[in-house]
Amino acid sequence: MPSLRRTPLYDFHRDHGGRFVEFGGWEMPVQYRSILEEHRAVRSAAGLFDVSHMGEIRVSGTQSTEFLNHLVTNDVTRLSPGRVLYTPMCLPSGGVVDDLLITCLGPSEYLLCVNASNRDKDLAWMTEQAFGYDCTIKDQSDAYGLLAIQGPRADAIVGRLTPVALERVRYYGFAEGDVAGTFCLISRTGYTGERGFELFCPADEASGLAGAILEAGEPEGLVLAGLGARDSLRLEAGFSLYGHEISELISPLEAGLEWTVKFSKDGFIGRQALLRQRDEGTPSKVVFFRTGDRRIVRAGSTVFAGAREVGRVLSGTLSPMRNEAIGSMHVLTECIDEDLSVDLRGQQQFLLKTKPPFVPIHR
Repeated sequence: MPSLRRTPLYDFHRDHGGRFVEFGGWEMPVQYRSILEEHRAVRSAAGLFDVSHMGEIRVSGTQSTEFLNHLVTNDVTRLSPGRVLYTPMCLPSGGVVDDLLITCLGPSEYLLCVNASNRDKDLAWMTEQAFGYDCTIKDQSDAYGLLAIQGPRADAIVGRLTPVALERVRYYGFAEGDVAGTFCLISRTGYTGERGFELFCPADEASGLAGAILEAGEPEGLVLAGLGARDSLRLEAGFSLYGHEISELISPLEAGLEWTVKFSKDGFIGRQALLRQRDEGTPSKVVFFRTGDRRIVRAGSTVFAGAREVGRVLSGTLSPMRNEAIGSMHVLTECIDEDLSVDLRGQQQFLLKTKPPFVPIHR
């Protein structure tokens, strides 16, 4: 796969037995052992993920706050240094360009973490929308490595490697300091439903940092985890994945992310379309489901209400903690209260509508 991008940890993954797949233009490890093993290790102890494929974009300047507040649906003015904000970034139609994290480094200084597959698109969109604002937008993605350590033992493992008081790092907050001799931005947001940290570090030091974390964590049960476990973990937690539960065709209101849309602020991109959706309702909604069965319902499957096609499955996997298939679907709002099903190899499988998360969440 010579045309695919590789993270700074490519050799580390290869040396530790990672099985690679293409993901959003990147050659990434999908697993090291079994996905089920890695998933369960994160729920019971800890897992170490390479998420260096994510993009990092720095926005600074005297009007950077005003620009970002125009760009995204959530309220950037609520941020203070040391805090992080999750937010969609919408089109005028209300569809989602991307969902991202905005880290407030200081007054008028922000670091945006965007999805890997959207990095180039996001940068072009931000640059276009910044016309008229006194701010600078700089892609710094290649300068960063990004590791995520998730699970109930994450605090103890990272705590052995840093003098930073990790107990003071609040959910959706961050601190800065050395971890195993590498200067890191230590963030606590998470994408698995477990406690943990994201470590932004210099790209050329990412492999050494991963090795130090693995050595410190193995006695605690830490394992290397790939994209497969990351997806099943986030789906159990009920978190959206761009291109699935949110997209340019699925708005934050359809996706159940109303809390990220602050109508109290004026002028953000997509506000008028989202106001109409709020007032008139959306024709379709994202709904999560379980099946009571182990057979996985694949993304793209047609959802039926009786014999009528009313939507499609967005994500589907086996929940290792529930031992049943779970997923999400995009269905006509008028049909949500009906009995919904899919066809699984000629057999009707009913989808039991469920409010996520599917497992207890730890922050």
